[in-house]
Amino acid sequence: MILPLFLAYFSLVNDVVGHINQRDLAAAERAAESYRAASGATPELSAAYSWIARGALAFRRYDEAEAYAGKARQTAAEFLKTRKLDSDPWLPTAVGAAIEVEGNVLAAREGRGEAVTYLRQQLAEFATTSIHERIQKNINLLSLEGKSAPPLESVAWMGSKPPSSAALRGHPVLLFFWAHWCSDCKAEGPVIASMLHRFGSRGLIVIAPTRRYGYVAGGNDASPAEERTYIESVRRQYYADLKSVPVPLSAANFRTYGASTTPTLVLIDRAGIVRMYHPGVLSETDLAARIEALLAN
Repeated sequence: MILPLFLAYFSLVNDVVGHINQRDLAAAERAAESYRAASGATPELSAAYSWIARGALAFRRYDEAEAYAGKARQTAAEFLKTRKLDSDPWLPTAVGAAIEVEGNVLAAREGRGEAVTYLRQQLAEFATTSIHERIQKNINLLSLEGKSAPPLESVAWMGSKPPSSAALRGHPVLLFFWAHWCSDCKAEGPVIASMLHRFGSRGLIVIAPTRRYGYVAGGNDASPAEERTYIESVRRQYYADLKSVPVPLSAANFRTYGASTTPTLVLIDRAGIVRMYHPGVLSETDLAARIEALLAN
């Protein structure tokens, strides 16, 4: 019996990721090439190549990382001749991850300046696509710490009105970018609440930007008003201990801060300088140590 192509893809991705987790890059490569021999070049194969590139980068095997990022982009390029990047669910993964790997290989070989220049070129090329935030995230990882924090857009919000940039001066600030669908964000919520409880009396201000995605529970399409109501319900259920925290509601903030990973945590000092930019979760111990060090300075 021939499995549908999407089932074969999930088998491929599971195989590739499993091999990478076992640090067996050669097996991941064999899985991808076996798939190609059976099914030909597909957007799914391009995504698999990008996973191999990420694995090679993690192992600091830069030549292989660069080669597989190139394969991912070359394979994707054939499909981009006849369709837009976001018309296929796997092309953004393939191209976004390949750009991420290429930028990090450049940073390792030639320095952060060269990598940021390259990533900004890619940002301009893909400015109107879904991978914009991912590219901006990688630029921020290489360059944002030590720079002035970009101001937040606060045209719409939930909870209390977000303070202006001027009002934040003199206070350490923790930004907690979250999404209503994000399980890691819900797990990180108590950590953020603990930071507010521990350090609020010492001046820490927490702001929790979020955005609309066009859908609600179960992936059902929703109007902006319907989604806002749903976000409010998620906030009440999972973030009750953060009810006093301002929640700017803006996709622009996610683009500016490259918050393609949720949660994304940003720690800003009293002078408005970014001292930590961290896509992903942090333990209570690690985050408290970062804040304590900021307060000590």
